[in-house]
Amino acid sequence: MPKLDVAILTDSRFTSPISDNPYNCQIFLEEAWVAHYLRELGLTVARVPWDEPGYDWTQVRAAVFRSTWDYFDRFAEFEPWLNTVANQTLLVNRFDLITWNMDKHYLRDLAEQDVDIVPTKFVEKGESINLLDALRGFMWQEAVIKPAVSGAARLTYRVNTTNAIAYQSILDECLKNEAMMIQPFMASVLEQGEVSLMVFDGKVTHAIRKTPKAGDFRVQDDHGGVVHPYFPSPAEIEFAERAVAACPAMPNYARVDVVQHHGKLRIMELELLEPELFFRFCPPAAARLAASIQQVLR
Repeated sequence: MPKLDVAILTDSRFTSPISDNPYNCQIFLEEAWVAHYLRELGLTVARVPWDEPGYDWTQVRAAVFRSTWDYFDRFAEFEPWLNTVANQTLLVNRFDLITWNMDKHYLRDLAEQDVDIVPTKFVEKGESINLLDALRGFMWQEAVIKPAVSGAARLTYRVNTTNAIAYQSILDECLKNEAMMIQPFMASVLEQGEVSLMVFDGKVTHAIRKTPKAGDFRVQDDHGGVVHPYFPSPAEIEFAERAVAACPAMPNYARVDVVQHHGKLRIMELELLEPELFFRFCPPAAARLAASIQQVLR
């Protein structure tokens, strides 16, 4: 039996479509565009949960990370699986980029290459920090605390100098298990939203703008945020492409999330593992990804 050319990696929760669930249908549409263009190139494709029991990854030529959106909740399982599968098939993005990007300490690496990031204080697992003193020391009236390995706003809290004492115990409990980050709260997200630029082989194809629902600060659509079409400026395109060029190697795909802070563009996140790439706003970008995957196979 011939090898499968491309496995589109997903989360087992998303393997069976629920026709009246718009969120699930959206995931299927996004990945259907990629599968469509891969098949147009003559490649065989299947969607496969990363944790599929007994799956033989040696019979797959390349595995492409897409909606593996439970990895951060199951990191103790995901990390050893990743280390094993990397020796059995090609990964897209490649293994060293995935492992670098899984942990948001990568922001520090970008900053060292003069890429402007949102100011970030890392607190390592097992360490302690007085949250109120930290906010006062950084002169941040408001901040966001979140894990260094996370997604979908997991364990993400908006804090300020008034409620910091109340959140101290939550932060202390988190630090028993994992490293955490403290960043100043970006008020611009409430006013302007967060811009995401999609980058394939170093070039921006399209962008979107995400805005939170009233009374919230999380822009993810599974938390009620709204996604809008967006036409990026030349400065935003240049900034995103320069940030991607600062990665340890050129990724096949990337999403660069940027915000305005004190009149400057800054990286909120640069995602190389499983970012939503919003192909529904620009289907031809899925063709760009398919062509990039074909080059990997060659």
